[in-house]
Amino acid sequence: MSGLSTRPSGSGAADPAADRLRRARTALLAGFLLQGTTFALLVTRIPGIQKQYGVSDSQLTVFLAAVPILAGAGSIASEQIVKRTTARGVLRVVQPAVCLTLVLVALGHQLWSLGLALAAFGLLVGALDASMNMLGVGLQHRYGRSIMIGFHAAFSLGGIIGALLAGAGAHSRLIVLFGAAAAVLAPAAVVAGRFLPGPAELGSAVQEAAAAAARSIPWRPLLPLCAAMAFAYIADSTVSNWSAKYLTGTLHSGDGLGAFGYAGYMVAMLAGRALGDRAVQRFGAVPVVRTGAAVASVGFLIAALAPTAWVGIAGFTVLGAGICAIIPQVFAAGGRLFPADSDAAVARLNLFNYVGFLIGSPLVGAIAGAGSYRWALGAPLLLVLAVLPLGRHFAPARHQPLPLDHAVSPARPV
Repeated sequence: MSGLSTRPSGSGAADPAADRLRRARTALLAGFLLQGTTFALLVTRIPGIQKQYGVSDSQLTVFLAAVPILAGAGSIASEQIVKRTTARGVLRVVQPAVCLTLVLVALGHQLWSLGLALAAFGLLVGALDASMNMLGVGLQHRYGRSIMIGFHAAFSLGGIIGALLAGAGAHSRLIVLFGAAAAVLAPAAVVAGRFLPGPAELGSAVQEAAAAAARSIPWRPLLPLCAAMAFAYIADSTVSNWSAKYLTGTLHSGDGLGAFGYAGYMVAMLAGRALGDRAVQRFGAVPVVRTGAAVASVGFLIAALAPTAWVGIAGFTVLGAGICAIIPQVFAAGGRLFPADSDAAVARLNLFNYVGFLIGSPLVGAIAGAGSYRWALGAPLLLVLAVLPLGRHFAPARHQPLPLDHAVSPARPV
């Protein structure tokens, strides 16, 4: 990463500035973990939400399509608000508020109240994603090395925790599960917010990163990577939004077991993020990405043909092991294409995780409505296979060594 600001000193407790940076990094890690937990609690209880509100499958598709649109609007709005305040100020407000939207979702019984609750969640989670990543990029510039992958590993860990909690509380009323979760998550977000990085820790690092991301670079070299990113997030949105519904509705699992599809997926994602860099260093980016696409397609096939819920869960777990290899390498490849403007490349590629979510949820929902969820899983399977011919675009230029620690991954919208 760019050395726009000084690396924190390694002198330990004797250096107050280094201590502040470490506390700020820990607080942001906690923020990502809390967001992963909140997100997983919501998406793994979609079957329960559908039952409470009497939502049809076609109406559910509309709701799930609207949330990422509102998240994009919230992200854009937060960027404007940050210019007048700080990313820390925004995050301190929106993270506890996102946790409390769980209660709003659980309280109502009419469609309009669900629509308002999910609209609030979408807008707030978009602002949350944007502000968290701003702070993460700012800290990364201060450290002078890639640390973003750790933040998103914390998100994955939070997803595992949230899915397991949802499974354990599947037979409780939504207000009991979500109310108890919000009673813990919201205060934890308030406490973590006290230690988030601000001007004293970041200086002008956030502004410098934003200025770098705003520089003009050509779109054409990035388009294959943009496509790979969109295909990967179509697969991701399929698991997050539809796995619980598929397990409970098609494979007739209980609500508790239905949450384990997303849990298995996130466990595989976390393990892959821990081991993926080593695989790339040993085998190269192209074989790892192509293998990941092949493994992900096998995961979809296993899930689509599964005779039982446990086999379906195994399929989603295999899928996570494949997808985790693709997403970080998209960002690494973009950074290698434009080493002097890697922030701009990452910002552009990041747009296509929203594209993937905007396409993925309605696509799978529409096919499921017209046929079945088994057939619906075939669409993201084919799109993941399309990453195979795109694999050559992940190769580093021959005159460039492969960066050992450059992979960056954005926080996922709904």
